[in-house]
Amino acid sequence: MILRWFFQIGTLFFNFFFSVGNLVVFIAKILTSGFIPPFYLKEVTTQLYKIGYTSLPVVGLTAFFTGGALALQIFEGGSRFNAESVVPSIVAIGMIRELGPVLGGLMVAGRVSAAMAAEIGTMKVTEQLDALTTLSTDPIKYLVFPRIIASIVSLPILVLVGNTIGVMGGLFVGVTRLNFNSNSYLLNTIEYLTFDDFLSSLIKATIFGFIIGVMGCYNGFFSNRGAEGVGRATTAAVVSSSILILASNYFLTELLFKP
Repeated sequence: MILRWFFQIGTLFFNFFFSVGNLVVFIAKILTSGFIPPFYLKEVTTQLYKIGYTSLPVVGLTAFFTGGALALQIFEGGSRFNAESVVPSIVAIGMIRELGPVLGGLMVAGRVSAAMAAEIGTMKVTEQLDALTTLSTDPIKYLVFPRIIASIVSLPILVLVGNTIGVMGGLFVGVTRLNFNSNSYLLNTIEYLTFDDFLSSLIKATIFGFIIGVMGCYNGFFSNRGAEGVGRATTAAVVSSSILILASNYFLTELLFKP
C-alpha cells in the first residue's frame, strides 16, 4: 500500500513535469517558426476579429457592472471613516491597475481559449492537422502563431476599453446613486491617476493575451482523440489560463509596484 502511494505521487509529478516540458518545447517552436516566412496575415486579421471585436460586449458589460459595484462598496466602507471622497480615485486605480486587466483576461480566457482548444482539437480528431503537414504547411505557423499574435494585440485594446467603461460605471453609480457631482468625480479620477497605472495595465494585458493564446492552442494541439478528449482540452484550456492569469497577476503586481 505504501509503495502504491509512492507510485501515485511519482506518476503525478512525472505527468506534471512532462506537461511543463511539452509546453516549453511548444512555446520554443512558436517563437522559432512563427517569425520565419511565409506569414499568414489573413489568418491574423480573422483572429483579431474573432478574439477582439466579438469579445467587446462581454468585457464591456463586465467592466461596467464591476465599476458600479466597486463604487458602492468603497462608498460603504469609506463612510465608516468619513472618507466618501476617495470613491472616484480608488475606483479608477482599482479598475485600471487590477480589476480591468484581470477580469478582462478571465472573460476572454473563458470565451476564447476554450474556442481555440475546441477548434484545434476538432481539427486534430478529424486529421486536418495531419493533412496540413502533408501539404507542407506547418500547423503551428498556420494555426497557432496567428491566434497568439491576435491575442497579444487584442487584449490590451480590450482592457483599455474595459478600463474606460469600468470608470464610467463607477461615475454612473456615483452620480445617480451616491449623489456625487459629475465634474468633481471626473476631476478626482484624473488627479490621482498616473502614466504608470495605464502602463502596468497594458503590460499585464499583453502577458495575459500571450497566456490565453498559448494555453488555448496548446491544449487543443495535444488533446486526446475523440469527443471526450476535445471536451477535456477545452476545460483544461480555461482552467489553466485562469490560474496562470491570477498567478502571473500577483508576480507582475509585485514587480511593477514594489512596496
